[in-house]
Amino acid sequence: MNGDAVTDSGIWFRVEASSAASAVRRAAERLGEQVELGEPRIADLAIVAAELTSNLVKHADEGVLLLRPVRRAGEAGVELVAMDSGPGMADLTVSSQDGHSTTGTLGIGLGAIVRQASWFDGYSLPGRGTVLAVQIWPAEPAQPSWAGALTRPLSGETVSGDGYAVRVADGRHQVLVSDGLGHGPLAAAATEAAVTAFRDAPAGPPAAVVSHLHRAMSYTRGAALAVAELVPEAGVLHYAGLGNIAGVVIEGDGQRRGLVSLPGIAGHQRPTVRGYDYPFGPGSRLVMHSDGVVDRWRLNDYPGLAERSPLVMAATLLRDAGVRRDDACVLVARSWA
Repeated sequence: MNGDAVTDSGIWFRVEASSAASAVRRAAERLGEQVELGEPRIADLAIVAAELTSNLVKHADEGVLLLRPVRRAGEAGVELVAMDSGPGMADLTVSSQDGHSTTGTLGIGLGAIVRQASWFDGYSLPGRGTVLAVQIWPAEPAQPSWAGALTRPLSGETVSGDGYAVRVADGRHQVLVSDGLGHGPLAAAATEAAVTAFRDAPAGPPAAVVSHLHRAMSYTRGAALAVAELVPEAGVLHYAGLGNIAGVVIEGDGQRRGLVSLPGIAGHQRPTVRGYDYPFGPGSRLVMHSDGVVDRWRLNDYPGLAERSPLVMAATLLRDAGVRRDDACVLVARSWA
Protein backbone atom coordinates (compact mmCIF):
# COMPACT_ATOMS: atom_id res chain seq x y z
CA MET A 1 0.00 0.00 0.00
CA ASN A 2 1.23 3.48 -0.87
CA GLY A 3 -0.38 5.80 1.65
CA ASP A 4 -3.97 5.19 2.73
CA ALA A 5 -6.18 3.00 0.55
CA VAL A 6 -9.92 3.52 0.49
CA THR A 7 -11.79 0.31 -0.34
CA ASP A 8 -15.41 -0.81 -0.31
CA SER A 9 -14.53 -2.64 2.90
CA GLY A 10 -12.99 0.36 4.66
CA ILE A 11 -9.85 2.49 4.83
CA TRP A 12 -6.33 1.15 5.27
CA PHE A 13 -3.90 3.47 7.10
CA ARG A 14 -0.15 3.13 7.23
CA VAL A 15 0.90 4.00 10.77
CA GLU A 16 4.54 5.00 10.77
CA ALA A 17 4.58 8.24 12.82
CA SER A 18 2.65 9.81 15.68
CA SER A 19 0.96 12.18 13.22
CA ALA A 20 -1.10 9.23 11.96
CA ALA A 21 -3.01 9.11 15.26
CA SER A 22 -5.00 12.28 14.60
CA ALA A 23 -5.90 11.21 11.05
CA VAL A 24 -7.13 7.80 12.23
CA ARG A 25 -9.07 9.34 15.13
CA ARG A 26 -10.81 11.89 12.90
CA ALA A 27 -11.71 9.24 10.33
CA ALA A 28 -13.07 7.00 13.09
CA GLU A 29 -15.19 9.80 14.53
CA ARG A 30 -16.61 10.61 11.08
CA LEU A 31 -17.47 6.97 10.50
CA GLY A 32 -19.06 6.75 13.96
CA GLU A 33 -21.27 9.71 13.06
CA GLN A 34 -22.20 8.16 9.72
CA VAL A 35 -23.34 4.89 11.30
CA GLU A 36 -25.05 6.78 14.15
CA LEU A 37 -23.15 5.29 17.05
CA GLY A 38 -24.19 8.12 19.37
CA GLU A 39 -21.91 10.60 21.11
CA PRO A 40 -20.85 8.42 24.10
CA ARG A 41 -19.79 5.53 21.89
CA ILE A 42 -18.11 7.86 19.38
CA ALA A 43 -16.02 9.15 22.29
CA ASP A 44 -15.12 5.54 23.17
CA LEU A 45 -14.29 4.89 19.53
CA ALA A 46 -11.94 7.88 19.47
CA ILE A 47 -10.07 6.50 22.49
CA VAL A 48 -9.72 3.08 20.84
CA ALA A 49 -8.50 4.59 17.56
CA ALA A 50 -5.95 6.76 19.35
CA GLU A 51 -4.63 3.92 21.51
CA LEU A 52 -4.34 1.48 18.62
CA THR A 53 -2.35 3.93 16.52
CA SER A 54 -0.21 4.93 19.50
CA ASN A 55 0.65 1.29 20.16
CA LEU A 56 1.65 0.81 16.52
CA VAL A 57 3.90 3.86 16.58
CA LYS A 58 5.56 3.01 19.90
CA HIS A 59 5.90 -0.76 19.69
CA ALA A 60 5.48 -2.01 16.12
CA ASP A 61 7.23 -2.47 12.81
CA GLU A 62 5.31 -1.94 9.56
CA GLY A 63 2.09 -1.05 11.34
CA VAL A 64 -1.17 -0.74 9.41
CA LEU A 65 -4.76 -0.23 10.54
CA LEU A 66 -8.07 -0.99 8.85
CA LEU A 67 -11.14 1.10 9.71
CA ARG A 68 -14.53 0.00 8.39
CA PRO A 69 -18.25 -0.15 9.19
CA VAL A 70 -19.85 -3.41 10.34
CA ARG A 71 -23.51 -4.29 10.38
CA ARG A 72 -25.84 -6.70 12.10
CA ALA A 73 -29.60 -6.94 12.32
CA GLY A 74 -31.00 -3.48 12.89
CA GLU A 75 -27.82 -1.52 13.65
CA ALA A 76 -24.31 -0.63 12.54
CA GLY A 77 -20.98 -0.36 14.32
CA VAL A 78 -17.33 0.35 13.61
CA GLU A 79 -14.50 -2.15 13.36
CA LEU A 80 -10.77 -1.51 13.62
CA VAL A 81 -8.08 -4.07 12.82
CA ALA A 82 -4.47 -3.19 13.66
CA MET A 83 -1.60 -5.37 12.51
CA ASP A 84 2.18 -5.20 12.51
CA SER A 85 5.22 -7.32 11.71
CA GLY A 86 6.98 -7.25 15.04
CA PRO A 87 8.34 -7.52 17.59
CA GLY A 88 5.25 -9.27 19.00
CA MET A 89 4.29 -10.12 22.58
CA ALA A 90 4.86 -13.35 24.48
CA ASP A 91 1.61 -12.99 26.46
CA LEU A 92 -1.10 -10.77 24.98
CA THR A 93 -3.36 -11.30 28.01
CA VAL A 94 -0.77 -9.84 30.38
CA SER A 95 -0.03 -6.99 27.98
CA SER A 96 -3.75 -6.10 27.91
CA GLN A 97 -3.82 -5.43 31.64
CA ASP A 98 -3.59 -1.86 32.93
CA GLY A 99 -0.14 -1.00 34.22
CA HIS A 100 1.80 -3.32 31.95
CA SER A 101 4.36 -1.42 29.90
CA THR A 102 7.51 -2.18 27.94
CA THR A 103 8.47 1.41 27.16
CA GLY A 104 8.27 3.19 30.51
CA THR A 105 4.79 4.61 29.80
CA LEU A 106 1.75 4.19 32.04
CA GLY A 107 0.86 0.97 30.28
CA ILE A 108 -2.87 1.70 29.97
CA GLY A 109 -3.23 1.48 26.18
CA LEU A 110 -4.41 -2.08 25.61
CA GLY A 111 -6.38 -2.06 28.85
CA ALA A 112 -8.25 1.05 27.67
CA ILE A 113 -8.99 -0.60 24.33
CA VAL A 114 -10.44 -3.69 26.00
CA ARG A 115 -12.61 -1.59 28.34
CA GLN A 116 -14.12 0.55 25.58
CA ALA A 117 -14.66 -2.29 23.08
CA SER A 118 -17.93 -4.08 22.50
CA TRP A 119 -15.76 -6.95 21.25
CA PHE A 120 -12.01 -7.48 21.26
CA ASP A 121 -9.68 -10.22 20.09
CA GLY A 122 -6.01 -10.44 19.27
CA TYR A 123 -3.06 -12.65 18.49
CA SER A 124 0.64 -12.04 18.95
CA LEU A 125 3.73 -14.11 18.30
CA PRO A 126 7.24 -12.96 19.22
CA GLY A 127 9.24 -12.25 16.11
CA ARG A 128 6.16 -12.25 13.85
CA GLY A 129 3.98 -9.41 15.16
CA THR A 130 0.54 -8.67 16.53
CA VAL A 131 -3.03 -8.44 15.25
CA LEU A 132 -5.72 -6.66 17.29
CA ALA A 133 -9.38 -6.50 16.27
CA VAL A 134 -11.96 -4.25 17.95
CA GLN A 135 -15.64 -3.57 17.39
CA ILE A 136 -17.63 -0.65 18.81
CA TRP A 137 -21.43 -1.00 18.79
CA PRO A 138 -24.08 1.42 20.06
CA ALA A 139 -25.26 -0.72 22.96
CA GLU A 140 -25.22 -4.49 23.25
CA PRO A 141 -21.86 -6.32 23.26
CA ALA A 142 -20.99 -8.12 20.05
CA GLN A 143 -20.88 -11.89 19.80
CA PRO A 144 -17.97 -13.63 18.04
CA SER A 145 -18.84 -14.24 14.40
CA TRP A 146 -18.55 -17.61 12.67
CA ALA A 147 -16.81 -15.95 9.70
CA GLY A 148 -14.39 -13.08 9.20
CA ALA A 149 -12.52 -11.66 6.22
CA LEU A 150 -10.38 -8.79 4.95
CA THR A 151 -9.44 -7.42 1.54
CA ARG A 152 -6.50 -5.24 0.61
CA PRO A 153 -5.89 -3.52 -2.73
CA LEU A 154 -2.80 -3.77 -4.87
CA SER A 155 -0.17 -1.21 -3.88
CA GLY A 156 -1.04 2.06 -5.59
CA GLU A 157 -4.71 1.19 -6.20
CA THR A 158 -7.60 2.77 -4.31
CA VAL A 159 -10.08 -0.09 -4.89
CA SER A 160 -9.69 -3.85 -4.66
CA GLY A 161 -10.86 -6.31 -7.29
CA ASP A 162 -11.11 -8.96 -4.55
CA GLY A 163 -14.10 -9.22 -2.26
CA TYR A 164 -16.22 -11.49 -0.10
CA ALA A 165 -19.67 -11.86 1.38
CA VAL A 166 -21.30 -13.87 4.17
CA ARG A 167 -24.96 -14.82 4.40
CA VAL A 168 -27.44 -17.09 6.14
CA ALA A 169 -30.22 -17.99 3.67
CA ASP A 170 -33.01 -20.29 4.86
CA GLY A 171 -30.65 -21.66 7.49
CA ARG A 172 -27.77 -22.15 5.02
CA HIS A 173 -24.50 -20.61 6.27
CA GLN A 174 -22.67 -19.61 3.11
CA VAL A 175 -19.60 -17.56 2.20
CA LEU A 176 -18.24 -16.14 -1.06
CA VAL A 177 -14.77 -15.07 -2.17
CA SER A 178 -14.42 -13.33 -5.54
CA ASP A 179 -11.41 -12.13 -7.55
CA GLY A 180 -12.42 -9.83 -10.41
CA LEU A 181 -10.21 -10.21 -13.46
CA GLY A 182 -7.34 -7.75 -13.48
CA HIS A 183 -7.15 -4.79 -11.12
CA GLY A 184 -8.76 -1.43 -10.51
CA PRO A 185 -12.36 -0.21 -10.94
CA LEU A 186 -13.45 -2.78 -13.56
CA ALA A 187 -12.22 -5.68 -11.47
CA ALA A 188 -13.92 -4.15 -8.43
CA ALA A 189 -17.15 -3.77 -10.41
CA ALA A 190 -17.10 -7.47 -11.34
CA THR A 191 -16.65 -8.49 -7.72
CA GLU A 192 -19.35 -6.06 -6.57
CA ALA A 193 -21.73 -7.70 -9.07
CA ALA A 194 -20.81 -11.11 -7.62
CA VAL A 195 -21.40 -9.91 -4.06
CA THR A 196 -24.77 -8.35 -4.93
CA ALA A 197 -25.92 -11.45 -6.80
CA PHE A 198 -24.76 -13.68 -3.93
CA ARG A 199 -26.75 -11.73 -1.37
CA ASP A 200 -29.86 -11.87 -3.57
CA ALA A 201 -29.46 -15.47 -4.80
CA PRO A 202 -32.16 -18.01 -3.96
CA ALA A 203 -31.19 -20.36 -1.16
CA GLY A 204 -29.55 -23.44 -2.62
CA PRO A 205 -26.35 -25.48 -2.59
CA PRO A 206 -23.08 -23.80 -3.60
CA ALA A 207 -23.10 -25.16 -7.16
CA ALA A 208 -26.54 -23.63 -7.77
CA VAL A 209 -25.40 -20.33 -6.25
CA VAL A 210 -22.26 -20.24 -8.43
CA SER A 211 -24.41 -20.87 -11.53
CA HIS A 212 -26.66 -17.99 -10.47
CA LEU A 213 -23.65 -15.69 -10.06
CA HIS A 214 -22.32 -16.68 -13.48
CA ARG A 215 -25.58 -15.66 -15.15
CA ALA A 216 -25.81 -12.43 -13.15
CA MET A 217 -22.26 -11.34 -14.09
CA SER A 218 -22.50 -11.60 -17.88
CA TYR A 219 -22.15 -7.82 -18.32
CA THR A 220 -18.87 -7.66 -16.32
CA ARG A 221 -15.31 -8.64 -17.18
CA GLY A 222 -15.83 -11.74 -15.02
CA ALA A 223 -14.26 -13.17 -11.90
CA ALA A 224 -12.80 -16.24 -10.31
CA LEU A 225 -15.01 -17.11 -7.35
CA ALA A 226 -16.00 -19.84 -4.93
CA VAL A 227 -18.92 -20.46 -2.59
CA ALA A 228 -18.84 -22.66 0.50
CA GLU A 229 -21.65 -23.81 2.77
CA LEU A 230 -20.88 -24.93 6.32
CA VAL A 231 -23.02 -27.66 7.88
CA PRO A 232 -20.95 -28.55 10.96
CA GLU A 233 -23.85 -30.23 12.76
CA ALA A 234 -23.76 -32.82 9.96
CA GLY A 235 -19.96 -32.74 9.79
CA VAL A 236 -19.85 -31.61 6.16
CA LEU A 237 -18.84 -28.64 4.02
CA HIS A 238 -20.29 -28.10 0.53
CA TYR A 239 -18.08 -26.25 -1.96
CA ALA A 240 -18.13 -25.06 -5.58
CA GLY A 241 -15.71 -22.79 -7.36
CA LEU A 242 -14.53 -21.44 -10.69
CA GLY A 243 -10.96 -20.33 -11.25
CA ASN A 244 -8.08 -19.76 -8.89
CA ILE A 245 -9.72 -19.17 -5.53
CA ALA A 246 -7.88 -21.33 -2.99
CA GLY A 247 -9.94 -23.24 -0.46
CA VAL A 248 -8.58 -25.25 2.48
CA VAL A 249 -10.23 -27.08 5.36
CA ILE A 250 -8.02 -27.23 8.43
CA GLU A 251 -8.87 -30.02 10.84
CA GLY A 252 -8.58 -29.70 14.60
CA ASP A 253 -5.11 -31.27 14.50
CA GLY A 254 -3.86 -28.73 11.94
CA GLN A 255 -3.99 -31.03 8.93
CA ARG A 256 -4.92 -29.31 5.63
CA ARG A 257 -7.37 -30.59 3.02
CA GLY A 258 -7.42 -28.71 -0.29
CA LEU A 259 -10.78 -27.95 -1.95
CA VAL A 260 -11.47 -28.36 -5.67
CA SER A 261 -12.35 -25.45 -7.95
CA LEU A 262 -12.95 -26.09 -11.66
CA PRO A 263 -11.40 -24.07 -14.49
CA GLY A 264 -13.50 -21.17 -15.71
CA ILE A 265 -14.51 -17.54 -15.27
CA ALA A 266 -17.84 -16.58 -13.77
CA GLY A 267 -19.68 -14.35 -16.25
CA HIS A 268 -17.87 -15.72 -19.33
CA GLN A 269 -18.70 -18.59 -21.73
CA ARG A 270 -20.45 -21.59 -20.20
CA PRO A 271 -18.21 -23.09 -17.53
CA THR A 272 -18.80 -26.43 -15.89
CA VAL A 273 -20.02 -25.97 -12.31
CA ARG A 274 -19.88 -28.85 -9.87
CA GLY A 275 -20.19 -29.11 -6.11
CA TYR A 276 -17.98 -31.17 -3.82
CA ASP A 277 -18.47 -32.31 -0.22
CA TYR A 278 -15.78 -32.47 2.46
CA PRO A 279 -15.63 -33.54 6.12
CA PHE A 280 -16.05 -30.57 8.45
CA GLY A 281 -16.27 -31.54 12.08
CA PRO A 282 -15.82 -29.86 15.47
CA GLY A 283 -12.78 -27.62 15.56
CA SER A 284 -12.53 -27.37 11.77
CA ARG A 285 -11.66 -24.09 10.02
CA LEU A 286 -12.33 -23.07 6.42
CA VAL A 287 -9.79 -20.74 4.79
CA MET A 288 -10.49 -19.23 1.36
CA HIS A 289 -8.28 -16.71 -0.38
CA SER A 290 -7.53 -15.10 -3.72
CA ASP A 291 -4.28 -15.58 -5.63
CA GLY A 292 -3.02 -12.38 -4.05
CA VAL A 293 -2.21 -14.60 -1.06
CA VAL A 294 0.54 -17.20 -1.41
CA ASP A 295 -0.42 -20.71 -0.34
CA ARG A 296 2.75 -21.53 1.58
CA TRP A 297 1.39 -20.67 5.03
CA ARG A 298 0.93 -23.42 7.63
CA LEU A 299 -1.28 -23.01 10.66
CA ASN A 300 1.15 -25.05 12.77
CA ASP A 301 3.59 -22.13 12.45
CA TYR A 302 1.15 -20.05 14.55
CA PRO A 303 0.62 -21.72 17.95
CA GLY A 304 -2.83 -20.91 19.30
CA LEU A 305 -4.07 -19.03 16.23
CA ALA A 306 -6.76 -21.63 15.48
CA GLU A 307 -8.40 -20.74 18.81
CA ARG A 308 -8.70 -17.07 17.90
CA SER A 309 -11.63 -15.51 16.04
CA PRO A 310 -11.97 -16.01 12.27
CA LEU A 311 -11.29 -12.28 11.75
CA VAL A 312 -7.99 -12.32 13.65
CA MET A 313 -6.94 -15.52 11.90
CA ALA A 314 -7.75 -14.00 8.49
CA ALA A 315 -5.84 -10.80 9.32
CA THR A 316 -2.78 -12.74 10.44
CA LEU A 317 -2.69 -14.76 7.23
CA LEU A 318 -3.25 -11.67 5.10
CA ARG A 319 -0.38 -9.88 6.84
CA ASP A 320 2.11 -12.72 6.35
CA ALA A 321 1.00 -14.34 3.08
CA GLY A 322 -0.52 -11.42 1.14
CA VAL A 323 1.52 -10.01 -1.73
CA ARG A 324 1.80 -6.29 -2.52
CA ARG A 325 1.72 -6.73 -6.30
CA ASP A 326 -1.87 -8.00 -6.34
CA ASP A 327 -5.23 -7.46 -4.68
CA ALA A 328 -5.64 -9.83 -1.75
CA CYS A 329 -8.53 -11.34 0.19
CA VAL A 330 -8.63 -13.89 3.01
CA LEU A 331 -11.79 -15.35 4.54
CA VAL A 332 -11.93 -17.72 7.51
CA ALA A 333 -15.02 -19.53 8.81
CA ARG A 334 -15.26 -21.89 11.76
CA SER A 335 -17.35 -24.80 12.92
CA TRP A 336 -19.77 -23.93 15.73
CA ALA A 337 -20.87 -27.52 16.41
